[in-house]
Amino acid sequence: MEKAWLAEDAMEAREDEGGAVLPAEKPLVGTVNQVAWAEQIRARVSAEFDRVVKALESRETSQTEQHQAETRVLIAILEEKRAQVMAEDQAGYFIHDWQELRDQVRRMITQDPRYLAIKAHRETDSTRQFRNH
Repeated sequence: MEKAWLAEDAMEAREDEGGAVLPAEKPLVGTVNQVAWAEQIRARVSAEFDRVVKALESRETSQTEQHQAETRVLIAILEEKRAQVMAEDQAGYFIHDWQELRDQVRRMITQDPRYLAIKAHRETDSTRQFRNH
């Protein structure tokens, strides 16, 4: 059953509902100015991930049990993406890809195959419920 592994992955990625255990950030590589600039950007990126996690968590209490489980999977995906981004050690990566925060975090989630599976499942459920009423 596909849903079972998604929920298991979500629970393993979270620790006591306090969030995923993140690896220590690597020191950035680049010129002194690049590193200083990238450290500021990296802090804003981390704050953006926090904002999105909080937005997802705030919706969780009003959701059905199934949607809560799916939201926990989305949060686990988000924490995985955060770990990948924060593991980057090139100052130029943050300067080039994250200097202007737009919708990068949202796009990272919406392009993930696990998110697409959840979305397809929700759409199938919605269609099924609509037909039954």
